This record gives sequence, structure tokens and C-alpha cells, in this order.
Amino acid sequence: MPQLSGSLAPLRHTNFRWYFLAGAVNTAGSTMAGVALAFAVLSIAGPSELGVVLAAMTVPLVLFLLVGGVLADRLPVTLVLRAGMVVNGVTQLAVAILVITGTAQIWMLVCLEAVNGTSLAMAFPALASVLPRLVPRELLQQANGLQSVVRGTFRILGPTISALLVVGVGPGWALAVDGATWLVAATMLLLVRIPPPPPIEDRPSTFTQLHEGWQYVRSTPWLWSVSLAFCFLNAIQSGAWNTLGPAEAKLTIGAKGWGYVLSAQSVGLLLMTFVLLRRRVDRPLRSGMVGIAMLGLPMLGLGLSPHLPVLIVIGFLAGLGNEVFTIGWALAMQEHVPEDMLSRAYSYDALGSFAAMPVGQLAFGPLGVALGLRPVIAVAGAAYVVIALLPLTSRTLRDLRRVPVEEPAATVS
Repeated sequence: MPQLSGSLAPLRHTNFRWYFLAGAVNTAGSTMAGVALAFAVLSIAGPSELGVVLAAMTVPLVLFLLVGGVLADRLPVTLVLRAGMVVNGVTQLAVAILVITGTAQIWMLVCLEAVNGTSLAMAFPALASVLPRLVPRELLQQANGLQSVVRGTFRILGPTISALLVVGVGPGWALAVDGATWLVAATMLLLVRIPPPPPIEDRPSTFTQLHEGWQYVRSTPWLWSVSLAFCFLNAIQSGAWNTLGPAEAKLTIGAKGWGYVLSAQSVGLLLMTFVLLRRRVDRPLRSGMVGIAMLGLPMLGLGLSPHLPVLIVIGFLAGLGNEVFTIGWALAMQEHVPEDMLSRAYSYDALGSFAAMPVGQLAFGPLGVALGLRPVIAVAGAAYVVIALLPLTSRTLRDLRRVPVEEPAATVS
């Protein structure tokens, strides 16, 4: 393969190249699924039932995350990823068939999304922790940036295409595309070769590994403080934006408008990705928490002034901030957490971050019905901004810096 330099340098590593392509294929479908599932549920029920369906995936995701973290340390990581992708593909195709044929009922969607959430829990820690095994440390920011370019590109196209499919032929076809991409991505991962973990007899028990992971997380203030903040942030995001947002959009800006707003966020995300491919992030968490606070702006806009041009602009700004956090958090974890602890650290982080999501998904629907969609969304947006900025009161978090990369010693020819 020709030599690649700069932003594209990670692609000269075969393992990363196939992992990157698999992620690109999967992301193409996944960015369509959220809009499609939301409007599929809203076509047969209301926002409260949408919250139940979303929670059906999130509850098992939270319950089994720690198991997934241990599995990623004990089994071949590509095996864990492929198995999770196959299960997710099958469940999404089943949901698509039910929606396309008009036979979908809420209890069916709840059961399938529960299987989906369990599978995601098993695969998520492996997915989050595998990147440092695919590229040298000095290429981590570029590798994360390339993945974000793909995410941003498809987040621009996916929601809009999905919204057009919802209006044109129905949401089931977008869900079918998502299911197919999971299976294609799993096939591509067959070409990723990562050395297996040491033999079982050389490793501690599952309980010991879980305890070691917990001890590490509780002794790392920047890690647990961000996870604690995201316990509340994700509850607000999943409840106010993901559950009430489509319902309010249906009454005001429409399904197409909702797709445009989500795509505007992704335009901002993609633009910031290109900036960060060439600009080093020195204090990843300080920049990241300021950035993630901007995700509260679209909620404020939808609650206070649900006009499409306004929402597109602030959605774009939120996307800029979201990407700063995404890259910053990935670098903080990948550079500061030991490799043999990374999967478990990610699983504990995800457990804390996702723990209250079912509460948000289940609670915001009834709150919106009782108090009104727009007032609840607006208050949630203001709370989101405040909570996102609170961790910056910790000096340890504010001052966390990138790990310097040692230059290779010069050789004499």
C-alpha cells in the first residue's frame, strides 16, 4: 500500500483499515435507525410508549456492561465484536420486517430491543477499547479523527435519508438497511487480526478483574467525575431530546425538519473533526466538557422557539461542541488508562453514564404529557448546560494534559 502521511497515516495499518471500513459500513445504517425507530413507534403509539421501547434496549445495556468489559479482556476482541454485530443485525432486520408488514406491536419491539441492548452491552467495551491495539500511540488522535469523519458524514446523510424514507415508503426500510449493515460489518471484521488474550490459567477470576476495574475507576477522579455527570446528562438527552424531541417535532417542524436538525448537528461535528485532525488537543477534558455543554442548546431552542432555521443553526453549534468532547474523551481514556484496564474502565464508565438513561426514557414521556412538551424540554436543556460545566470545578480534570509521545532515537547509518 502507498505510504500515507498526516491525517491518513493510520490507514497504512491493515488492522485499522479493515476496522475503519467495517465501522463506516455499520455507521451508514445506524445513523438512519434512530429516526426510523422513533417514527415507527409514534405511528402506532405515543411518546410514553416510545420511551418504553428505548428503555427496553437501555436497561439490559446497563445491566450487562460489566460482563462485556470482562469478556473483552478474556476473549478474542474481534470475536466479541463480530458476535455482537450479528445479533444486532438479526434483531434490527426482525424489527424492520414487523414494521414493513404492519404487524409491529409495542411488546414485540420491546422484546427485540431488549435483545439488541444485551448484545450491545457485550460488545461495547470491546468496541471502545480496541483502537490502541490497531495503531501506534502517536496516531491515536488521527485514528479517532478518521472515525469521526465517517460518523459525521453519515450523521449528516443518515437522518435526512431516513426522514425521507419515513415520509416516502415508511420507517421499516431504513431499519432494514441498518440490520444489513451490521451483518456486512461483522464479515469485514474477519480480516482484523489481533493477538488473543493470555490463556485462562494465567489470568485472575472474573470477580477479581471486576474488583480491579472498580478500584482503578474510584481512584481516578477525572474518570468517575465525568461518568457521574453523564449519568444525568444522558438521562436528560435520552428523555428530553430523543423521546420528547420527535414528538414535539411531529407537531411543529415535521419529520423532515427533525432530520434536517439532526443533520445540522452532524455538519458541525464533521467540520470540527477536520479541524481536530490537524490541531492538537492539549487539555482534552477541559475543552471537552465546555463542548458537550453546547448539546443543551438544541433542547433550549426546541422548547423555547421551535422554528426550523433557529434549530438548524444551534444544532450546528452543538455538533461542533459534541465532537470536541468525543475526541477529547477518547484521547484521555486511551492515553491515561493502562491497556490491560481499558475495557473494564470503559465498561464502568458506560455503566455510570448509562445507568439513568432508562429513568429519563420512562419519566420524560409522562412529564411531557402532564406539563407540556415544550416547557419540559426547555428546562431540561438549561439543566443540561449547568450539569455539563460542573466537572470543570475539579482542577485535576481541568489540567489533565495529553501524554507526550517519545520520538524514536536517531540512528546512524
